[in-house]
Amino acid sequence: MQLTEKHHKYWRINLRITGILLAIWFVVTFVMGWYARELNEINFIGPLGFYMSAQGSLIIYVAIIWYYAHYMNNLDLEYGVHEGELD
Repeated sequence: MQLTEKHHKYWRINLRITGILLAIWFVVTFVMGWYARELNEINFIGPLGFYMSAQGSLIIYVAIIWYYAHYMNNLDLEYGVHEGELD
């Protein structure tokens, strides 16, 4: 099967959004953990380092998943590769 320019553009967009969201995931998971002691000096509903480890990172993970699903559904509809009828 030959991939058209439309297929290549779809995958470029898909890889770009995936890379951006993975970078956000990396920052939330590793960078904020690495600087947890410094973040604890900032108070936001308690020490920020503790808050991000206990609650904040989970909220961000759910937001990343929701955004990716929403973005890809719209992209699939735009490029005509959606899997079925949406309600």
